[in-house]
Amino acid sequence: MLRRLLIPLLAVASLAALGATSAAAGGGSPSGALFLIRGHGWGHGVGMSQWGAQGYAEHAYTYEQILAAYFPGTTLETAPTTKIRVLLASGKKSLTLSSDQPITVTDGNGAAHTLAAGSTKLTPALELAVDGGAAQPLTPPLTFAPAGGSSLTLGRAYRGTITVDVVQNRLEAIDTLPLEEYVASVVASEMPSTWQPAALEAQAVASRSYALATRRVGADFDVYADTRSQAYGGLDAERPAATAAVEATAGQVLYYGGTLATTFFSASSGGRTQTPSDAWGGEDVPYLPSLPDPYDSISPYHNWGPVPVTAQTLGGALGIRGRIVDATTTVNSSLRVAQLQVRTLAAGVVRTTPVTGATAAAKLGLRSTWFRVSVLSLQPPSPNSAVAPGTTVSLTGVLRGAAGAVVQERTSGRQWSPLLKPKPDRRHAIAVAVRPTVTTWYRLAVPAGTTPPIRIRVTAG
Repeated sequence: MLRRLLIPLLAVASLAALGATSAAAGGGSPSGALFLIRGHGWGHGVGMSQWGAQGYAEHAYTYEQILAAYFPGTTLETAPTTKIRVLLASGKKSLTLSSDQPITVTDGNGAAHTLAAGSTKLTPALELAVDGGAAQPLTPPLTFAPAGGSSLTLGRAYRGTITVDVVQNRLEAIDTLPLEEYVASVVASEMPSTWQPAALEAQAVASRSYALATRRVGADFDVYADTRSQAYGGLDAERPAATAAVEATAGQVLYYGGTLATTFFSASSGGRTQTPSDAWGGEDVPYLPSLPDPYDSISPYHNWGPVPVTAQTLGGALGIRGRIVDATTTVNSSLRVAQLQVRTLAAGVVRTTPVTGATAAAKLGLRSTWFRVSVLSLQPPSPNSAVAPGTTVSLTGVLRGAAGAVVQERTSGRQWSPLLKPKPDRRHAIAVAVRPTVTTWYRLAVPAGTTPPIRIRVTAG
């Protein structure tokens, strides 16, 4: 359900007036708008906030209580012991695999071979010098298992076995290992190991549950090694505190109504979690509601901004042509931006281009879709011809949600200096009367940035 922000828009007539300037006669140019974007949180905000979990832990909550707060109605149960297959690489022309121990290589026919310790470069031909002989092609897929419980290195060290296959004449590598060893690396990769034990334990259960609930059915691997699933750094990423959290919660997962819960998590909710339908569309589930997240307040990303974005940058990022004069937001029930409405002006006509909040956040590099937009705009009169010294000139503009804005002025060879603080009317329009005695530049300024300057050209005395 969408809810429009209670921010009145400028009347179309006001926007048209702002856009009626030209660079003719006086050589002045209209100012582009400056947008200030402020927001909350980092990530999608569905399910558990990692910073919020740390906040709960600092307030003496147990991992069971933390999980109950973020996934209401779920129950802790024990999953059967299993292994998991992690996609490490795909579409590669070559891979380099190494171990400090001999490696057992099982080919696609089930035959076992011995590969000497050291480094081996693999290509789609899969020619290997095994069993002490010359290089020969082996039938894929090849499964590599190090001797003596040591690890295999494929860019970094990994536990378990690594299977290499040829897919469309490119190499694919999959790590197969016990679920608990996988989760130990994930927890250390997803959350600082210096955090409270209860937070790490909550992360362990959430990561274990998420891995099992999102396994790819019918595929040759179960999960990705990156944020398409969860961050997995292999053996090198493991840390004692994270491993201890996995051991303390061994095998525990969350269920809801007899089904494994998909336990989403992200860095910071900004103070309120988001429903899956608000985040991605589709259906909601009872254990992933939008709810207050009181202890996310410790997050350095709880509040962020303002991020200054010029009209030119906004248009370029979103692929919107024309002169952008305003941008407003429509929010969903989780307080995130469902749509960003970008208004452009051409030939006195205002047009609105809707962009989804997710697209806007991604294209602008914002931390989340929980953001709001302020606007500053200053325009010269129309037509902006040269004026005599001391002539009163009216500058107009828009000022919405940017407290403390100041009109600044500068003459040739001088520094910018404050002139006055404009007072917007109820429609956020401003009007500033100036009396330049020499050619002068003007702009709106806030600590986060300034609008592009406009020039009022003054004729010689």
